[in-house]
Amino acid sequence: MYGENLRPNNQEPSDLPAPGTLMVDTSRADRVGEFRGVAGPYWSLRPVGGGAEWEAEPRHVRPALLIEQLRARTARLNARSRGEVL
Repeated sequence: MYGENLRPNNQEPSDLPAPGTLMVDTSRADRVGEFRGVAGPYWSLRPVGGGAEWEAEPRHVRPALLIEQLRARTARLNARSRGEVL
């Protein structure tokens, strides 16, 4: 029979970023967040270092440039040193 030896296609598309990859949500003033996964038609992102996740349309999300990654991580470390976050 046709297709009886084929595996079901239950894997994520290969164009998804790996969890933890820093991404930029261009619909939210270029907010940088970690890719967490897919929620229906949206991608879930989380602020660098933790916090409440938000959802973004994949068409508004792009990989963060190295300078954007550095800024996001530095901002998190500065906030931590001021005692604003744990």
